[in-house]
Amino acid sequence: MAIRKIVLVPDPILKEKSKTVTKFNERLHKLLDDMAETMYDAPGVGLAAPQVGILKRAIVVDDGNGLIEAINPELSEFEGEELDPPEGCLSIPGLLGSVRRSTKVRLKAQDRYGEPFELEARDYLARVLQHEVDHLNGVLFTDIAERIFEPKEEEEE
Repeated sequence: MAIRKIVLVPDPILKEKSKTVTKFNERLHKLLDDMAETMYDAPGVGLAAPQVGILKRAIVVDDGNGLIEAINPELSEFEGEELDPPEGCLSIPGLLGSVRRSTKVRLKAQDRYGEPFELEARDYLARVLQHEVDHLNGVLFTDIAERIFEPKEEEEE
């Protein structure tokens, strides 16, 4: 495993749409292992492949309840809505944003071996999954935030 360099804005790769993963092999496994190590080292709660310069539909997420690896993730069954908590992004250090997100989603994806799985996510995990899947579509939280601010601004309010 290795810690990879996190791509920062304004790198254009962050605005590109990622390609479907078709090969579930050792290269993919290394990418997932490196992404998890990079995410934990940052530290963060989610990381999408474009954030390490790879335009593949792969994300890793850990909201504190264990690592989730999702290949070719698709979200559906959106329910509820909330504006907070504010979101940050490892590719956009120093900024937070208020983004309207669903409070419940269903994730359909494949694991590192290509096996399909589904899970229902609520609240914070639902928010993190939506944020990471947005990355795969070239969407940054700053593109859709209703308000963008520096962390200290939040503390002053």
